Amino acid sequence: MTPQFRPDRRVVLLAATALAACGKAALAADPYAASPFRKLTPADWKARLPGESFDVLRQEGTERPFTSPLNNEHRRGTFACLGCGLPLFKSEWKFDSGTGWPSFFTAINGALLKKTDMKIGIPRTEYHCARCLGHQGHVFNDGPAPTGLRYCNNGVALKFIPG
Repeated sequence: MTPQFRPDRRVVLLAATALAACGKAALAADPYAASPFRKLTPADWKARLPGESFDVLRQEGTERPFTSPLNNEHRRGTFACLGCGLPLFKSEWKFDSGTGWPSFFTAINGALLKKTDMKIGIPRTEYHCARCLGHQGHVFNDGPAPTGLRYCNNGVALKFIPG
């Protein structure tokens, strides 16, 4: 018979305390952790969003290039998440990348969460809205000065707010 590891009660309590502290730290680091948008079910999202927007925002899809009306949006204003309305980009940060998707060289501080995406076999940096976790697009290192970044966004994941 193989001996089993049985931690004493003190070890279990210390581990539980450490995990609770980590959870509180994670909530403090994420100001949107308690967002009601994060509690919506897929059915709720499907009812709130147009079909292609649902596919992109909630299932990490990609719209076809050169199909977004936001490619030709050049007024002053803000580009916000279509899912929850969180402002993500200012219009003065938009540029024509020639890729067929709205592109920006920087984002509003704290508005995006990033992760590594391996779906096509090579690592890419994917980004999501920090409030509702809706998929927006990918960021690449081939953008213009001053950042050298290109936030390549799905137009169906954004709404433009003039002003």
